[in-house]
Amino acid sequence: MASRLNPYIQFQNEARAAMEFYQGVFGGEVSSNTFKEFGSGHGPEDDELLMHSQLETPSGFTLMAADTPQGMSYNPGENISISLSGDGDELRDYYAKLSEGGKVTVPLEKQMWGDEFGMVTDKFGINWMVNIAG
Repeated sequence: MASRLNPYIQFQNEARAAMEFYQGVFGGEVSSNTFKEFGSGHGPEDDELLMHSQLETPSGFTLMAADTPQGMSYNPGENISISLSGDGDELRDYYAKLSEGGKVTVPLEKQMWGDEFGMVTDKFGINWMVNIAG
């Protein structure tokens, strides 16, 4: 799998509606998983919220989104990240380089869905998510 770079937008209880809207705009297929499906979240009020949603369009666009679970801050204007995903070692290098002078918010390590995942805010304040297929 080639590496890809795409936007990842964080919502507050509106990810499902937003992704349905974007699907109406761009076409394509949406796949989604709730916090409950992954046994995650911060309480029963998060169960039906989207932990991850992905729209793949006929034009080759990829848009990812999620809801913000209870206990995590939601700051409109700061609610977008850039996602890097794939299966190559180059992604580990990107994560390491993006971390230099920045702040690691989630260490790059194996997650409950089987992939390695980490998050970092680079030295310019840009949020990055790195997912390496397991």
